[in-house]
Amino acid sequence: MAIILIVVCQYSQAQFLKRLKNKITQTAADHVTNDAGNATDKAIDKTEDAAKGDKSNNAEAGSSSDPNSSGSSSGDATASSEKNSPPTIQSYKNYDFVPGDDIIFESDLADEQTGEIPSQFTLSDGQVDVQQEDGENVIHVPTGPGATFTPRMTKETYMPDQFTVEFDFKNEKFGLNHFSVDFGNRVYYAQDPAIMPGVSFTNSDVTWTLGDVEFPKDLHADGDYPMVWHHIAIAINKNVGKVYVDQYRVANVNNLTGKPNNVTIHVSGYENSFVKNIRIAKGGINIYKETTTPSKIIMHGILFDVDKATLKPESMGSINEIYNLMKKNASLKFEIDGHTDNTGDASHNLTLSQQRADAVKTQLVSMGIDASRLTTKGFGDTKPIAGNDTPEGKANNRRVEFIKM
Repeated sequence: MAIILIVVCQYSQAQFLKRLKNKITQTAADHVTNDAGNATDKAIDKTEDAAKGDKSNNAEAGSSSDPNSSGSSSGDATASSEKNSPPTIQSYKNYDFVPGDDIIFESDLADEQTGEIPSQFTLSDGQVDVQQEDGENVIHVPTGPGATFTPRMTKETYMPDQFTVEFDFKNEKFGLNHFSVDFGNRVYYAQDPAIMPGVSFTNSDVTWTLGDVEFPKDLHADGDYPMVWHHIAIAINKNVGKVYVDQYRVANVNNLTGKPNNVTIHVSGYENSFVKNIRIAKGGINIYKETTTPSKIIMHGILFDVDKATLKPESMGSINEIYNLMKKNASLKFEIDGHTDNTGDASHNLTLSQQRADAVKTQLVSMGIDASRLTTKGFGDTKPIAGNDTPEGKANNRRVEFIKM
């Protein structure tokens, strides 16, 4: 019994030291760099030990047929030229994240005073303020004690069994590093088994219920790519969870336990970090599992640049869902309806909503859907489905609907 106890203690100590090393040093040399094919489900299922055992297989990089791979070269010249390249629709062509259909929290920092704690959040420890970054207000976590903050909601426990979380993050020394998303427990602290475990991120891997799963090498989140925004998306349905960073699905698990209470973001403070566009949404149906296609499909995941009809790359998850549905059913036709909130001039919103509906049709047609199967109509802010007096209401009103014809 004493021998078993010593072994267990040594293992636990080793695991603790390993995580402590990851959190403090975070150098590229500390981690195994897997090829882009390791973004697939097969590689996602590997634990840290399995990943280490694959070091000798890195010579096969570039031969993967991973559908989540961007297909970009791993050469030094290519990597250098891609350091600040923005994401594109093409790079997200295989994206399959679809946000929930009822937005329950949407961060809105536009009218916040710089230097102040953002009013939509409760700060439980550390330091955080609003700062201007890339021409917009963002949440800034300065170097120092770090910060733990959570959306200010009417209830402390508000999460459903099925939900999605999205936000954008960047770090002054890395693309990603030193932060976690918790659902009621703090990662690295004593865990209540009744609460769903959280997700922690470094510049090379994500840690959840399968241990440390390394990023595909083309994600470019290490020290060679500082101050680059990365889009984080988490989807959970009871015991099943997925984590996405940019166009890559980086974790896929089906052994989640406990219940989620809330969404809390913790940033360590080892360096300046920035967060924006935090959104939490309830569930959403999987239209592929419907015996008949719904007469109306509401999409909140088709996003556009502010006051423009330019599709954001992360819109491809929702667009791909419609595309696959139409490919499966060749007789299916849709009217694509664009809707805005009531910000700005009503006539401008009407024109903008039409342009956005047209942009969605153009994208679907470019993917191979016959144009005769799609029509478009813009409604501006004339058909709200929620109040326009809160950020969440406005976010729910900004939508694209697919009406079966």
